[in-house]
Amino acid sequence: MKAILMTAAGNPDVLSLQDIAEPKITAATQIKVKLKAAGVNPIDTKVRRNGVFYSQPLPAVLGCDGAGEVIEIGSAVDRFKLGDKVWFCNGGLGREQGNYAKVTVLDQRWASLMPDNLSFVEAAALPLVLITAWGALFDRGGLQAGQTVLIHAGAGGVGHVAIQLAKLKAARVITTVSSEEKVAFVKSLGADDVVVYKPNGFADAVNQLTAGKGADVVFDTVGSAVFKESIAVTAHFGRLITLLDPGDINSAEARMRNLLIGFELMLTPMLRDLHEARDKHVEILNQCRHAIEQGQLKVHVSQKFPLEQAKLAHDYIEAGHTQGKIVLEMD
Repeated sequence: MKAILMTAAGNPDVLSLQDIAEPKITAATQIKVKLKAAGVNPIDTKVRRNGVFYSQPLPAVLGCDGAGEVIEIGSAVDRFKLGDKVWFCNGGLGREQGNYAKVTVLDQRWASLMPDNLSFVEAAALPLVLITAWGALFDRGGLQAGQTVLIHAGAGGVGHVAIQLAKLKAARVITTVSSEEKVAFVKSLGADDVVVYKPNGFADAVNQLTAGKGADVVFDTVGSAVFKESIAVTAHFGRLITLLDPGDINSAEARMRNLLIGFELMLTPMLRDLHEARDKHVEILNQCRHAIEQGQLKVHVSQKFPLEQAKLAHDYIEAGHTQGKIVLEMD
């Protein structure tokens, strides 16, 4: 079968379209899926550039997010049948095969039925960002109805679904974006207030919007500089959640504010084989499926590339300022 192989750590040129053996079912609870699309996420580019998480030798197939059709089932499979359309976050980190390929095999435990009203491309764009945003806002952030949340980079892959999830919780959403062109987009997703990054930052604007109180929950999807400035816009006794390493910080103001600081790395259950935590990830997809089918949650795919153009997809995402998601399409 055709697959994109990461042949070494480095720039996008290390990605190569090759023929490899089609994976086989080796356990009674596994399903074989004909992949129709694979989401492209920043983690894919980081693994490509820095190396895989495991000691297995290269080459490796990247891509955590996938969507496709069940074409074979193991003898003990009881959740799916032939022809079912499924989406999932599985593999792509250097051990299990990822989804930049025509076919994959995974345990039925880690897959979920796709929303009826999504295409394969739309479905493949969502699992990782939905699980990430849900974990940051609700599990780590404890966001409640009526609270104010500040979501950084609201037009991005994680940010644009985080806005919608927060609104489903009946929270007030303030979001930051990198340009005036993105304001209308995040407003269409439900953002109540939008702050465009300025050379002097965003803190003054956010504190003005919150009458100096700050946001109850702040969700940093950007990195160190944004995290550090966010301390001053997190309400006293609030929660500041980040996806990234904040680096060295002066914790005096965070301590004075009695902040809870949390980290969200949705890959941890896969990397550490925490199966019960992965079960929670599948339940998140199940709950989001219902919201999507009811028209309460949507995905924005800004670019789709054929599988053989995975290099271009990586170039595009590493250029920055992506609006929504990027997806590889198999057919």
